[in-house]
Amino acid sequence: MKHRKLGMVTAHREAVLRSMVTSFLAHERVETTETRAREVRRMAERLITLARRGDLHARRRAMRVITDEDVAKKLFDTIAPRYAGRPGGYTRIYRTGTRRGDGAPLVSLELT
Repeated sequence: MKHRKLGMVTAHREAVLRSMVTSFLAHERVETTETRAREVRRMAERLITLARRGDLHARRRAMRVITDEDVAKKLFDTIAPRYAGRPGGYTRIYRTGTRRGDGAPLVSLELT
C-alpha cells in the first residue's frame, strides 16, 4: 500500500506519525496539515479496528505503533468499545484554515 513521504526520511516520518497517532488517541483530536492528517487517519483507523478484536496479539501489535501504555489502555478500554458496531470511518477531518507562516492548509482531525 502506498504512503506519503511527507518530505522526511523514513525513520523521521515513522517517528512523527507514531507520535501524532499517540497524541491523537490520547486527546481524541489533533490539528495539523492536511497531508499529515490523512496519514494519521490511516494509522488510527487501523489501530481502532485492531483494538476492536481486543485479544493479546492485537494489544501487542498496537503497542508497536503507540508509544504510551496509558494511551493503549485507553484505546482498548474506552475507544474501541465505542465503535464496536461501526464498520469503519471512525475519524473526521475538518478544514480549519491555513498556517500563517507558509500557507499550508490546516485541518482538525477528530474521532466521530
